[in-house]
Order: sequence, then C-alpha cells, then structure tokens
Amino acid sequence: MENPDLTHLKIDQPPATLRAMVQDKMREAIFAGLFLPGERLVERPLCDQLGVSRTVVRETIRYLEAEGLVEIQPHRGPIVATLNWDDARQIYDIRRLLETSAAMACACNATPALHGDLMEALEALKQAFDGARRDAVTEAMPGALFKASTQFYEVMFAAAGHHIAWEVVNRLNGRISRLRAMTLSAGQRKKPGLAHMQAICDAIGAADPEAARQAVETHLEDASAVAKRLLTGEVAA
Repeated sequence: MENPDLTHLKIDQPPATLRAMVQDKMREAIFAGLFLPGERLVERPLCDQLGVSRTVVRETIRYLEAEGLVEIQPHRGPIVATLNWDDARQIYDIRRLLETSAAMACACNATPALHGDLMEALEALKQAFDGARRDAVTEAMPGALFKASTQFYEVMFAAAGHHIAWEVVNRLNGRISRLRAMTLSAGQRKKPGLAHMQAICDAIGAADPEAARQAVETHLEDASAVAKRLLTGEVAA
C-alpha cells in the first residue's frame, strides 16, 4: 500500500534555532557598527546581553569566525575582524567575475517568470531601503536590508544555474554584507545602490547580456571606489 499524499505536512519556513537567531543578532550588530573593528567579544557580557548560554555564544563566535567577521587572537581571544582594502579589493574582484557571469547567463535565458522573481526580490529590497531611511540606523534594519540584497542575488545565481558560484558567494556573504553596510551608509556613491540593482534587473528583463554585464560592472566599480576611500583614508576628488 502506497503512502497517502503527505505534502501538507511540509514545513515551508522551519523555525529558526536559538543559535541561528543569535548568529543573526550578532552579525547585524557588527554590520550596524555596534561592535567595532578590533573590539573584544567577551563571553560573559555577551551571555547577559543576549540572554543565552556560554555554549551558544561560543558556537556563534566560531560561526562568525568562519564568515570572516570575527578573528581569534592569541592572548586576547575573539575580536571583531578588521577590514582592510587588500581584502576588500579581492572580494570585489571575485564578485565581479561571478556576478557578471551570472547576470549575463540570466539575460541569455530571460523569461517573464524570471523577471517577475527578480522584480519581487527588488521590491523587498526597496521596502528594506525605505525602512532604513525611515527608521535611520537601528539594530534591526541592517539585517532586513542585507537579507533582501542576498535574496536578489540568490534569485539571479539560481536562474543562471551557477550553484557552485553561489556557494562561493555564500562563503563571502558575511564580509560582502559588511562592505555593503559601510558603502551604503557612506553616501558617497555616484549612483544609489538601489538604482544599480534596478539597472541589473532591467537589463536581465530586456534579455540584454551586455547591458547586464555593464550594469554589474558599474555597480561594483561604484561600491569599490567608496570602499577604497573609506579603508585607505583617501579623499574623494
């Protein structure tokens, strides 16, 4: 006898574990600058602030270390990792290679359904931007903003069929999101980040791979120029 249809039992959005929620809180606090580069992450105060056990805090710190957001230093323990321009430049170079390829592949295989998915992700991003502007800097808004950005790129990479490339991007997403936080709050872009994302979406929807490539290139050139000025102390011309 075959099993009856049990698809109604599927959990579409599994509840987040306590560890995952703590990871999100800590990650967002780093993005928002509540924990500064080089600042020590001391277990006991973190346990009190987060209301969790030392085991959860230690697991969270190990996870954030794997994302490149935390460093373990001899005689000091865990600290918030310091960003430098050499690391940032390499991250932008990797993004340029992977994101231009994914955007061009999407444009070559553009469908109304894909464009609709990208537009839906872009709308979520717009709402996150609006919330960030309305509420100014809060602990919650950076998380909403960067989750929405990640969702947009996830749709793009999935539609391109570049799942291995997306795995690479995911390994870097902590540092990518931290750079996004820094460049978005700087307000020195030639063009707003949301406008860049709209241009990428429009080029894919128009099935124009060259325009998609150029939109990604322009977006990353703008963001990396701001990051370089901030991380090297250069003065904008």
